[in-house]
Amino acid sequence: MEFGYFSMPSHPPERGLKEGHDWDLQTIRWLDELGFSEVWIGEHHTAPWEPHPAPDLLLAQAMRETSRIRLGPGGFLLPYHHPAELANRVAMLDHLSEGRLNFGIAASGLPSDWKMFNVDGMSGTNREMTREALDIILKMWSSDEPFHYDGKYWKVDRPETMFGFLKPHLKPLQQPHPPIGVAGLSKNSDTLKMAGEHGFLPMSLNLNPGYVKSHWESVEAGARKAGRTPHRKDWRLVREIFVADTDEEAWRLSVGSMMGRMMGEYFLPLLSNFGFKEYLKHSPEVPDSDVTVEYCAKRNWLVGSPATVAEKIERIYEDVGGFGQLLVFGFDYQENPGAWHNSLKLIQQEVVPRVKHLVPKATAEALVAAQ
Repeated sequence: MEFGYFSMPSHPPERGLKEGHDWDLQTIRWLDELGFSEVWIGEHHTAPWEPHPAPDLLLAQAMRETSRIRLGPGGFLLPYHHPAELANRVAMLDHLSEGRLNFGIAASGLPSDWKMFNVDGMSGTNREMTREALDIILKMWSSDEPFHYDGKYWKVDRPETMFGFLKPHLKPLQQPHPPIGVAGLSKNSDTLKMAGEHGFLPMSLNLNPGYVKSHWESVEAGARKAGRTPHRKDWRLVREIFVADTDEEAWRLSVGSMMGRMMGEYFLPLLSNFGFKEYLKHSPEVPDSDVTVEYCAKRNWLVGSPATVAEKIERIYEDVGGFGQLLVFGFDYQENPGAWHNSLKLIQQEVVPRVKHLVPKATAEALVAAQ
């Protein structure tokens, strides 16, 4: 099992935009130094608690200040970008990364973002636009010949050479393209079915393990549709993790600090407005009013000493049937940076050795396909 990092990025509303950006950059430097495998940076436009509208601005800087860790948007919100422009920008970003880029995509789930860009998310238009945009991007990267794409939302041309020297020429460094990651939230997630269908990297956001288990079923359903065989080693799970020397200290520094504040002031109210609190419950009978920060910390978060966190990881691993990578959910600890850095250090130095035996087994179908 490998450990990576998933950042909204999240910052308290009073944090200056550059201050938040600088914190994220510092955290990425730490992750690279400590040996984490990858970082995913989100995109949002109307959420003061998730204030970064352009993950590639952060990633481009991080590429110059790191040497090993893989970096990627987690993800670009495809309905809000012209696919030809984004195909060119991501291709350039891959070259700047020297082949360390992951390409995360998402359909956008905030109604306020839908409103800003005049996208009808309630009817699923955002998901349709995501599929069409990705189709165009992949065609831009794979085609050498001119084409005209007459889509429902975009019309795109790969023009013929003009004047003898003007022509499309931007393609990613990694061939045929950077690894593509897709995040899913809801049960029977349509985006995770798309991940399975196309062989992309599936990412499950931070929910109760009972719901997360259904996410792999979505990946498998999509894979069956395309005649593919998915492998659990590609599956990423995002979790709230805080490690300290003792369980008591970890609880104080998580529930009693920025993790608890962000969840209480933003994330839980957000899920409540969407009717998604059920995704955090260990049992459907639990009333919404009981789903508090403390409830989530006890039932869903991975908080405690290294030994306690390792035990919780092993339990989740068994509950969901295995996965390949655990992504630490990012928080802003600018008021206590040492605590967050120490937690990340303990994950790598104390937790990783305790869970290194958790290696997902390939299915019989995958073994046959590999022969």
